[in-house]
Amino acid sequence: MTPPKPEASPNEPAQSVKLEIESWFAAPVERVFETVQRSRLLHYIAAPMIRFRTADDQRFPERWTEGSYRAWLMLFGFVPLGWQVVRIESLPDDGETRRIRDNGYGWLIQRWDHEIRVSPADEGSRYVDRITVTAGWRTPFVAGFAAAFYRHRQRRWQRLIANNFDFER
Repeated sequence: MTPPKPEASPNEPAQSVKLEIESWFAAPVERVFETVQRSRLLHYIAAPMIRFRTADDQRFPERWTEGSYRAWLMLFGFVPLGWQVVRIESLPDDGETRRIRDNGYGWLIQRWDHEIRVSPADEGSRYVDRITVTAGWRTPFVAGFAAAFYRHRQRRWQRLIANNFDFER
C-alpha cells in the first residue's frame, strides 16, 4: 500500500496538544544545529523506539532540504504505525536561536508540527523540541506518546554527544 502524495493536506480537527521538551547539551550551537540538519540523526535518535522506512524507494536526503518525504513508521522496528509525511521547512534564525521545522502529518495524525530550536547556553546549547499534535479523538494518546518519544530522543542526543557525535557507538 502506498501512502498518499505528500502534497495532499488533510483537514485538521480542532483538538491539538502542544508540548515543549528541552535539554542542555555539552556541545556548541553550530555543531548541534549542523547535526540537526542531517537525516541520519533522525534514524539515530529515534532508535530503537521508532524506525523509519522511506516509501516508494525514496530516500531521505543526506541533509534535510525543504520538501516532503514519506515514510512508514515501525514501533520498535516491527509494529507498523502507518505512514508519516515529514515536511521540512527552513526557518529564519530568531536572534541567536537556530530553527528548523517538520510540519508533517500521517495516517493517524492530522498534524505533527515539530520545531527544533537550538541556542547558546552555559558554554553549550539549549535544545528545545516544540511539538503540536492533532489526531482527533486520539490526540491525548498521541501527545502522551510524543512526550515519551521526545524525551527518548533527547536522551539519545546526550549519548551521541558523549560519544563525540559518532553515530556508530
